[in-house]
Amino acid sequence: MEKRAIIIGASGIVGSNLANQLRSTGWNVAGLSRGRTAVPPGMEAITADLTSAQSVSAALAGKTFTHVFFTAWARQATEQENIRVNGGMVQHVLDALGTTGTLRHAALVTGLKHHLGPFEAYATGAVPITPFREEQGRQNVDNFYYEQEDRLFDAAAQYGFSWSVHRPHTIIGFAIGNAMNMGMTLAVYATLCKHTGQPFVFPGSAAQWESLTDMTDARLLARHLEWAATSPNARNEDFNVVNGDVFRWKWLWPRLAEYFGVETAPFDGVVRPLENHMQDAGKQWADIAAQFDLRESDIGKLASWWHTDADLGRPMEVLTDMTKSRKAGFLDYQSTPDAFFELFDRLKAERLIPR
Repeated sequence: MEKRAIIIGASGIVGSNLANQLRSTGWNVAGLSRGRTAVPPGMEAITADLTSAQSVSAALAGKTFTHVFFTAWARQATEQENIRVNGGMVQHVLDALGTTGTLRHAALVTGLKHHLGPFEAYATGAVPITPFREEQGRQNVDNFYYEQEDRLFDAAAQYGFSWSVHRPHTIIGFAIGNAMNMGMTLAVYATLCKHTGQPFVFPGSAAQWESLTDMTDARLLARHLEWAATSPNARNEDFNVVNGDVFRWKWLWPRLAEYFGVETAPFDGVVRPLENHMQDAGKQWADIAAQFDLRESDIGKLASWWHTDADLGRPMEVLTDMTKSRKAGFLDYQSTPDAFFELFDRLKAERLIPR
């Protein structure tokens, strides 16, 4: 049977890589977004306000899909607002598609804050022992991921489709204008250091510097999403998903610096959030963009200081177990250093950072 997918958030770091993956294996793919950023070429673009049931219903009227992938969220001022808005977005799409009778599977991408709690609640609950495992369940805190899951589970029961939930760690991948993009943020930061003569200072916590950790390449996540959407072993299951290797930032940070030809500063255990030190970065980046004829002079479309600060500033070890996926049949692997360096090479080729 033809596999016709709709990706919610197709222009983002996860959605765009997923679109490329599905199209490469013969899927018919459409993308639904707010329309602020173009979806990948070669796919149907659908524009709607996901926070409005009426807008979503009108945009999807007369359209049928076999699979839906949720890769978008809308950041709000409080977690209660995150719950209301992001839970509603899932509900609006599933209500519009569920009644068509053609939907076979819905996949939801959340993240490891399922185990950690939301940004504003890190370490306020009893964080599970690492490596995180799916069986550890939910934290006793408000979390919009849980609301999204509950909306997914209820709709699956109502309309008769299967589901999967995917929880990546920090995602590395190519996307412009993404709100959660550590790889591109670190590339911009290192470029600024190189051209202003500043050292490449690790901005995070001692726990992150010293502990084992892992990350998720957006391309591997795309393959995981496709696998779960087509494998009987993955029906109605939740999965953590990471690259499969582990590292310490104290080992990787000097290697990132070496790639860009910048000096690192000795780590003294003090957290130095990037957001606090980037007041002049916009002007500096505009000058660099003009000097090297870069495609994007607006640093706000490339770097997300707050998100990188949140991830690197965590006061606890964050490490993920992939046993459940392995036992179910997903055996893919991605080197995390290679993921960074391949992204940096592409950013140079796309004229987003200097060669």
